[in-house]
Amino acid sequence: MDELVAQVNHDEPPPLVNSRGWIEVIAGSMFSGKSEELIRRLRRARIARQKVQVFKPEIDSRFSDNQIVSHSEMRHESSNIRSAKDILENVEPDTEVVGIDEGQFFDEELVNVANQLARRGVRVIIAGLDQDYTGKPFEPMPQLLAIAEYITKTHAICMKCGHPANYSQRTFESEERVAVGAADKYEARCRRCFVPHADAPTVHDE
Repeated sequence: MDELVAQVNHDEPPPLVNSRGWIEVIAGSMFSGKSEELIRRLRRARIARQKVQVFKPEIDSRFSDNQIVSHSEMRHESSNIRSAKDILENVEPDTEVVGIDEGQFFDEELVNVANQLARRGVRVIIAGLDQDYTGKPFEPMPQLLAIAEYITKTHAICMKCGHPANYSQRTFESEERVAVGAADKYEARCRRCFVPHADAPTVHDE
């Protein structure tokens, strides 16, 4: 899936200073490199010898039960949890960096959890879809974007026309807002090629 991932701006905040915490949000469509960017920042934190803990929602077991996995096959160990409040219960006192993948699959308590951790002096990095398959804001990501000190917007490549893509096009029939899948169920689309309902997968001539 490497060809689907666009470059992102790798600017990021400075190392922790005087234990001041903050929130970073990495948002975009599917196949835009969100998890890859999250993993890159987590790896850099570990190189800096900071204690890192990573969490993802139990619902997302597409690629691994105990790792976050990008579409380009980058991996980082993680813990599966059922709800946002479980993050607080599992973060250890000496943890300096908390990574959270697939933020859109958590309940809105994730906003309070992120704020509490940041006030403790923890660097909180959250990656997730900012829009659902109809193009509407995907809670709680909009609320997290509002309170974050640092925001990175990632873009994929439109499967139809090749322009920068900002939407996740569903390619199967379902009215469920949450339907976990990968390239078998979704593709990246630009504003012009996106339709706010299921659409047939793109077929390119050889």
